[in-house]
Amino acid sequence: MRGIGDEPVEVWLRDGRPERFVWRGRMHTVLFIRDLRSAGSGADSDSAGQECWLVEATAQRSVPATTYLLCHDLGTDRWSLSRR
Repeated sequence: MRGIGDEPVEVWLRDGRPERFVWRGRMHTVLFIRDLRSAGSGADSDSAGQECWLVEATAQRSVPATTYLLCHDLGTDRWSLSRR
């Protein structure tokens, strides 16, 4: 996976799941959620953990979907994005 973590990613949720996100000024619609991974904080960790959603999304209907990993840092409430 290629990291894209320093670029702003804004995520909209529906029923607690990513539905849409904006990356590089373009709205992407999540078509499928492939997986959810949660990493809880350990006893020695200052972090509240994170959730990572493996999704397929597209910016346009006529463009094939791309696989993205959307990770939500629960401690900072910040989202990051990686692309496959």
